Amino acid sequence: MTPARVLTVAGSDSGGGAGIQADLKTMLALGVHGMSVITAVTAQNSLGVQGAWELPVEAVRAQYRSVVDDIGVQAVKTGMLSSAALVEAVAELLSGTDAPVVVDPVGISKHGDSLLAAEALDSVRKRLLPTATVATPNLDEVAQLTGVRVEDEAGMRRAAEAILAFGPRWALIKGGHLADSTSPQAVDLLTDGSDEHWLRTPRLDNRHTHGTGCTLASALASGLAKGLTVPEAAVEAKEYVTGAIGAGFKLGGGIGPVDHGWRFRT
Repeated sequence: MTPARVLTVAGSDSGGGAGIQADLKTMLALGVHGMSVITAVTAQNSLGVQGAWELPVEAVRAQYRSVVDDIGVQAVKTGMLSSAALVEAVAELLSGTDAPVVVDPVGISKHGDSLLAAEALDSVRKRLLPTATVATPNLDEVAQLTGVRVEDEAGMRRAAEAILAFGPRWALIKGGHLADSTSPQAVDLLTDGSDEHWLRTPRLDNRHTHGTGCTLASALASGLAKGLTVPEAAVEAKEYVTGAIGAGFKLGGGIGPVDHGWRFRT
């Protein structure tokens, strides 16, 4: 039987921990067929991003049409889009696709490297976020997009309101960067403005967390492609990424990746 199909539209991480590589590993682990539209190529390792080169809009559009028009998709996930031109083109493609969309509004890498041009922020707000079934910003990306700075769980509610104002149906605010990192729990907030779900798991003591955002968004898209509701898919995604963080491993001289194959290790 043909598995559910999920398309990731994102940048390549040459170190294999985030981006397209993390997305496809996650999709395989969760039982869906992953496909990709590469928007940019990065030179990247455990220490940071040494270079990034975005692909032409026509190359991105051609990849997308090749997959969607022939193979079809049950969900789409977006990641690094880097420029206003790419954001606008991808938003246009998404608006004509009948499938759930998970938008991970990637702006800053794990190492603090900028992955989105400042002039693209308005396009993300006005064009990309309105296409989203679920938007999955972390707290740095919330601040970048809305100006809301979150210090506690009450702030996460304000962040969700600010993100939802741009038009996504649901917001999943990732609280891993809360100032109170001494809390024994890692908490995320999923809400559509009325229905509210707090996703809590033990906070794990592991610095090797490269790729967590990409992994969570891809896991969420995989669940939606399999027919789960947004809350059900979010719970599955949170469980998967928590296990991946717990099994994250050292790679190179810096921050290692989460382990996408943690369920298969002996």
